[in-house]
Amino acid sequence: MMHLWMRRALVQRLGFLLALALLAASAANADQDQTKIALCTGCHGASGMPTDPSIPIIAGQEFYYLYVQLKDYKAGRRANPIMSGIVSQLEKAEMQALAQHFAEQKWPSIQFSADEATINKAQQATAAGQCVQCHLGGFEGNSRVPRLAGQQAAYLERTMLEFKNKVRLNSPAKGTLLSAYPDEDIAAMARFLGGL
Repeated sequence: MMHLWMRRALVQRLGFLLALALLAASAANADQDQTKIALCTGCHGASGMPTDPSIPIIAGQEFYYLYVQLKDYKAGRRANPIMSGIVSQLEKAEMQALAQHFAEQKWPSIQFSADEATINKAQQATAAGQCVQCHLGGFEGNSRVPRLAGQQAAYLERTMLEFKNKVRLNSPAKGTLLSAYPDEDIAAMARFLGGL
């Protein structure tokens, strides 16, 4: 029969071992999170600014929007060979952790501007499409829709063309809307929005 003091000592040791195991697991998860974040910043930029203008700024984008985009890549509603490959390995909690990390970052300021003719054309096109209804007056978005103001113009143009040409399928209404626009208007809107 085990004495009371022996049982207490055993419980304390088990508690100590469990605490060590939890700390080790937590450290391993933190290391894995940092590895995944580093993988993301390899393209999206360690300071929040991608070096490739066709890659979007995700630092400072809304949590829910980022999380949904990761889910859409995983489900095949968005197609990109690099993103699809990366996201296919992620679990829900990992996607949420990545979205949270980047949502907490500051939106970087880019140096981009469009000429007056492009701005006029873009303003007419965005007004015709009632873009501010979803993306709001300053095109800064909310939790459901992305910020467009100050986004990489080359990325915006590619994305709008992907919606128009039914390559990107995670917003059918956007595809229908953009299918009515000539490519020149899409290019003008991308340049205008990138300069905001």
